[in-house]
Amino acid sequence: MPELSPRRRQLVLAVCCMSLLIVSLDVTALNVALPSMQHELDAGTSGLQWTIDAYTLVLASLLMLAGSTADRVGRKRVFMAGLIVFSLGSLLCSLAPSLDTLIAFRMLQAIGGSMLNPVAMSIITNTFTDPRERARAIGVWGAVVGISMAAGPLVGGLLVESVGWRSIFWVNLPVGLAALLLTLRYVPESRAPKARRPDPVGQLLVIALFGSLTYAIIEAPSSGPGTVAPFAAVALAALLGLLWYEPRRDEPLVELRFFRSVPFSGATVIAISAFAALGGFLFLSTLYLQNVRGLDALHAGLWMLPMAVPTFLCAPLSGRLVGSRGPRLPLLIAGLAMTTSGVLFAAFEAETSDATLFAGYVLFGIGFGFVNAPITNTAVSGMPRAQAGVAAAVASTSRQLGQTLGVAVVGAVLASGVGASPYRDVFVSAARPGWWILTVCGLAVLVLGMLTSGRWARRTAERTAQLLQSPEAREAAGVIA
Repeated sequence: MPELSPRRRQLVLAVCCMSLLIVSLDVTALNVALPSMQHELDAGTSGLQWTIDAYTLVLASLLMLAGSTADRVGRKRVFMAGLIVFSLGSLLCSLAPSLDTLIAFRMLQAIGGSMLNPVAMSIITNTFTDPRERARAIGVWGAVVGISMAAGPLVGGLLVESVGWRSIFWVNLPVGLAALLLTLRYVPESRAPKARRPDPVGQLLVIALFGSLTYAIIEAPSSGPGTVAPFAAVALAALLGLLWYEPRRDEPLVELRFFRSVPFSGATVIAISAFAALGGFLFLSTLYLQNVRGLDALHAGLWMLPMAVPTFLCAPLSGRLVGSRGPRLPLLIAGLAMTTSGVLFAAFEAETSDATLFAGYVLFGIGFGFVNAPITNTAVSGMPRAQAGVAAAVASTSRQLGQTLGVAVVGAVLASGVGASPYRDVFVSAARPGWWILTVCGLAVLVLGMLTSGRWARRTAERTAQLLQSPEAREAAGVIA
């Protein structure tokens, strides 16, 4: 990729952030619409879970394929294809006549989304080559998540109340079109110097692992362990198959050698934990505010602002801290804030008082705002630039997998506790185990942030980079600083 002017680099960053905005906005806005969809489409708790998880599950399954494909055939080309498919899927979702068709169209939408985030992060990584400048760019990237959290519930609530839940998907169309035109005009094409070959066996194993595991978790409360046991067995077999098959390939879909780097492995687990907390938090909060407190979608969206605004404000601050002091401090702040928020809900029933509910939302927003930049920066730092797409895709996959598991596990726990009882009567007690799960997720961020950001951990990252650096890659690309 040729060296770009500062203005051109900022334009490329803006285009990439637009793609993240529509992908993230879709999740946060749709959460506010869940009760309306539940009523109109006659969906149970598992149906609501699948509405969210069908999207994040397909994203998680295809992100690594999209990242390696973009490195091979061209990042700009794949990015533009993703914008087209995502926009088409959004249009079809707005026309869905039933829950089943909505879930199917959400999966199509996710196929497009899988071509956006990891590819955009790869474009950013190859555009901003200076470590400090890249850390600041990633901080801006993380701030977009805050924007989506702030705007999503409000926009979603306003649209649900004035037009209906289907209009939420309309927002993606003008943004997707604008991003497509700007990409065509300003984003340069780039690809890895050496193309990676496709890995269809690895891709099928990833789909089998994520799909079977999610199905087993979501359907366990209603179907029972006997029905979901075969799916759990398939998930285990797929995991073992990946661990056996992928190291034997010269160019695997899942580059397991990345995980020899302690910072990279830690960032992956932190991402799963943080985004599992986010998925579960949004799921429980939306159902509580509307089904228990009786708020309409707009007022429920307003209640999300104490969580969304700190996320928006803290994300760029986190990026600057990562650039100047490294990832440890942002991760410690994130873990402490998310853990404290979880304890407020799990041990003190924070949702039953306006003051504690507000405090819990603010703390979670601070924690989530600080966690994104160190995850992304750690995932791509020290890796060969030729494999930036794959490394960024693994980081993005861990985010989507975490969100999928968060909704699946917390939703399953809630469904088991609620049973046939009305939400309003038993929600607080039924949700308590879910809040404890989210507390453990925050604690994992805190502990791993301390363990994986030390000097010895950085040495493992350096050794991993040397291991990954083939002679061809050394000549062509170098290592990301």
